[in-house]
Amino acid sequence: MFVSVPPKLAISDFMRKAKGRSSRKIQMEFPELKKRYWGRHFWGRGYFSTTSGQITDDIILQYLEAHNPSDASR
Repeated sequence: MFVSVPPKLAISDFMRKAKGRSSRKIQMEFPELKKRYWGRHFWGRGYFSTTSGQITDDIILQYLEAHNPSDASR
């Protein structure tokens, strides 16, 4: 996931919201998962975050496109 988070928003708050909302959407779309993960966390506790420094967004997007695991031709 490549996102831009404004400086006034803590990354931990962004990740908490992203994990919570995505978990809810996934479990609503796939109700059988709700039974499997009832009372447990859907996502792992941790996350990784880094800054891009002098690298442009275009370079990062090109890298992500080139390393897409769903690309069956590689």
